[in-house]
Amino acid sequence: MKVLKDILFGVPLQSVSGSTGVKISAVTFDSRAVKKDSLFVAIEGDSQNGHDYIKAAIENGATAILCQKMPKELHQGVTYFSCPNSRRALATVATRWYDSPSDKLKLVGITGTNGKTSVATMAYQLFYQLGYNTGLLSTVEIRIGEKVIPSTHTTPDVLMLNKTLRAMVDTGVTHCFMEVSSHGIDQDRVADIHFSGGVFTNLSHDHMDYHNDFKSYRDTKKRLFDDLPKGSFALSNADDKNGTFMLQNSDARPHFFGIKSIADFHVKILEKSFSGMLLKLQHDEVWTPLIGAFNASNFICVYAIGILLGEEKEALLPVMSTLKGALGRFQLIATPNNITAIVDYAHTPDALSQVLDTVATLRTRNEKLITVVGCGGNRDKEKRPLMAKVAVEKSDLTIFTSDNPRNEDPSAIVNDMLQGIPMEYNQKHLTVLDRSQAIKTATTMAQNQDIILVAGKGHETYQEQNGKRLPFDDVVELTQNLQSKK
Repeated sequence: MKVLKDILFGVPLQSVSGSTGVKISAVTFDSRAVKKDSLFVAIEGDSQNGHDYIKAAIENGATAILCQKMPKELHQGVTYFSCPNSRRALATVATRWYDSPSDKLKLVGITGTNGKTSVATMAYQLFYQLGYNTGLLSTVEIRIGEKVIPSTHTTPDVLMLNKTLRAMVDTGVTHCFMEVSSHGIDQDRVADIHFSGGVFTNLSHDHMDYHNDFKSYRDTKKRLFDDLPKGSFALSNADDKNGTFMLQNSDARPHFFGIKSIADFHVKILEKSFSGMLLKLQHDEVWTPLIGAFNASNFICVYAIGILLGEEKEALLPVMSTLKGALGRFQLIATPNNITAIVDYAHTPDALSQVLDTVATLRTRNEKLITVVGCGGNRDKEKRPLMAKVAVEKSDLTIFTSDNPRNEDPSAIVNDMLQGIPMEYNQKHLTVLDRSQAIKTATTMAQNQDIILVAGKGHETYQEQNGKRLPFDDVVELTQNLQSKK
């Protein structure tokens, strides 16, 4: 229990009705989760308005309401507060409710279009193997030391985020690595969170359904670095044209990593194959099982994080060579028939292009490259034709299929994709809407030494259709079909 006035300290209040000295048992923005003596925060969302549920929250036991617009009817015994932005206020309340857990961690936030999950996951592995009690907040999973919790969002809502960070602090976690999405920044999910460092991986076309234009998307990402405190570090990709822009006006110490550009932390690929890469990391050679230039970039980024958090290179280098990529990120599937099979989360034009470019640098051209790919429903439609164009231009055969259609017609999604295909590639693709059948078709058509890439869903173990999450796993589907092909 906490006193109401204490957890509202720092919130810019416009009006107050009732006592600020009452004790609060819980904080929530979901009226269904209200229990006796809760503080209910009414948020104006895109699809629902929390102000419509104030009455329900009081009926469920709420004794305090934080809102942007005072309701016409005020109940006796209930304290009401109004503020300019209840979503932003929730961040302050959540931080105070859980006693500012981010202040007690070395918390590193990682943002960018691609690479967030890989960098966060590898940084977690690095510090865990160095002997630290380490936390991870990623698209794939949440880890509190050795405890693993399935993840539902790239960046959790601000209450869940603070609750998770509090659990980390209470179990002795000292370092935590966290993906920070543009949605999370824009919706104030990381407001009032104290970061010891921020990382920018890269920026390319994505989420235009939400941000409307690229500038808004870019500027939202930049807010992570604008808000970093003095004494923290800001690490950015020197190879990305937005890398320098991200760190402009940041109070954090600026650092850069890169492959092509002059940078504080530099890596060069010396050898590469489907079994891994030999890298020159600053002045030292290191072997990694990771594959592709994008992973070399992720690799040097993680090394830089280690150095910037105070570790010596002599301690880092032996561990760096053992790091593994995140699930569903250029994940090679063991096959009994000399077919190279890859599952990757690539769901943006740039990510798909990078994966296909990586395959191109490793293949002999005596084999076929078959790509299975789709686009998600109810999301950025602008990238659909771009994804298709990349796939057909860089594959020998492309099979267009469903990704997560959600509430859209899968055939309509694929038709949007097909609009981006140049006429000269019309004989290089086919459509199989059922994803399971599409993967089966790819494995049936593949011959000895051929390469299959299944892109878009990566680590996901479900397919979203008409409001339901149905079991589906690209890795399982691909493995089973290849084994039956013996």
